[in-house]
Amino acid sequence: MIRKIQDFIDDWKNESKSKLKIFNNLTDESLLQKVYSEGRSIGILAWHIVWTLYEMPEKAGLVDKIVVEKNAVPKTVKDLSDSYLSASKNISDEVLKKWTDESLTDEIDMYGEKWKKGSILDSLIRHEIHHRAQITVLMRQAGLKVPGVFGPSKEEWASYGMEPEE
Repeated sequence: MIRKIQDFIDDWKNESKSKLKIFNNLTDESLLQKVYSEGRSIGILAWHIVWTLYEMPEKAGLVDKIVVEKNAVPKTVKDLSDSYLSASKNISDEVLKKWTDESLTDEIDMYGEKWKKGSILDSLIRHEIHHRAQITVLMRQAGLKVPGVFGPSKEEWASYGMEPEE
């Protein structure tokens, strides 16, 4: 759980950079890539990440209303990245304005349960990591280069003068 606002801000900044690194390696065409016909596409998964940055904070009282359409999946990577950047910055700003270190143990009704504010912030980060991983699998299937996030990706080992691990 997040215990200090600054811990969240630092983690959020890093996570946002990682997300944009992934998003910016997508192509407009790749936004349609799916694993199977009934599955979510890269674009839908990526938009789900952005949508959640409005939906969860709205439920938690950080934002007054959701300002994007749930099904308005952007058609371009630029629009997707711009939307993500705006939503991500908004969360940081609102947390800094409305919550304190002391309030992170306060409980809020979330999805029919009581969640501590610190747990809500932790869940936002973990939610993004979960879906970022799904997107990287789809990127490989689409033939896109996957950038390293927590260490080099397969394609990046050579820049370290090393062979990719099996």
